[in-house]
Amino acid sequence: MAAYVIADVNVNNPELFKKYFEQVPGTIEQYGGKYLVRGGKVEKSEGDWEPSRFVIIEFQDMATLKKWYSSQEYSGPLQIRKESADTNVLFVEGI
Repeated sequence: MAAYVIADVNVNNPELFKKYFEQVPGTIEQYGGKYLVRGGKVEKSEGDWEPSRFVIIEFQDMATLKKWYSSQEYSGPLQIRKESADTNVLFVEGI
């Protein structure tokens, strides 16, 4: 079953975040993932949630998603993201 990373990213340091933005796609591709949404326009229709930069990444399954997230390849970019943005992240199984 497919699995998805869903992230709401509030960038605090655009210069540093640019390094993350440049480094992470290769790590995602290495684990067979693909972007479905990457920072496009967000339009709220209901509720109190105010996401600023929305990202959805699809992986083959939850095991592969977690391998990517905890991988050595992603560890450097992950640290950059944590230093440059406040992020809410969900892992979700889907179809």
